[in-house]
Amino acid sequence: MSSELILALLAGAIAGGFINGLAGFGTALLSLGIWLQVMPASQAVAIAAVMSVVSGVQSLWLIRRDLERGVRNLPRFLLPALVGIPLGTMVLSLVSTTVLKLAIAGLMLLYGAFFALRRALPTIERPIPAMDAFVGFLGGVLGGAASLSGAFPMMWCAMQPWSKLEISAVLRPYNVTILAFAVALFAWRGHYSQETLLLIAIALPATLISSQLGMAVFRRLSDEQFRRLLVWFLFFSGILLALREIVWSDT
Repeated sequence: MSSELILALLAGAIAGGFINGLAGFGTALLSLGIWLQVMPASQAVAIAAVMSVVSGVQSLWLIRRDLERGVRNLPRFLLPALVGIPLGTMVLSLVSTTVLKLAIAGLMLLYGAFFALRRALPTIERPIPAMDAFVGFLGGVLGGAASLSGAFPMMWCAMQPWSKLEISAVLRPYNVTILAFAVALFAWRGHYSQETLLLIAIALPATLISSQLGMAVFRRLSDEQFRRLLVWFLFFSGILLALREIVWSDT
């Protein structure tokens, strides 16, 4: 195991853990850009899924007492998502994963650019449970098809008149649950070899520590600052996703 591999592993773990603690989403978007340069894609994705779940569970534990008000919104997102995951795996036989990811990246860029430049973020004043369920379902489909379960829920939640804790009570457990399914699937397919488990053991402390740092920043943000963070993060995530599919996939 080379020093280059270990350094890249730790750098990706720190970046991914921090953004997961801060926003509850995006571990893979940041970490894979580093890890795909030094390890096979299947191994990098399998490690990213574990890091996402572990850092997500830690974040939920750290703010568990603050989530009671918002967790009531979770079932109408999560239950439809669980139906959408297997449908998403079927979509792979009909649509190229690269084309799908580039389409979502374009949508994230348009959404982020449009709302980031507005003086005031728009809010949906009244609950729309049917739309919540539809967004959750789409997230499940995209999670099964392209590992992008959080994109649509994040867009939708950023427009809700919710506090940052109410948003987190949906986004964080939503992503943890779907990615836990992904980890189970990877394990069933035999992706966690002894070498991969060793890399996970090395990356885990860095992920957990940086996730706590992200949580510390999260606690200092106002509700409006957190909503703006989500919008800007969607914009930059769209850039990273497009670069990963256009540039890094060819290297």
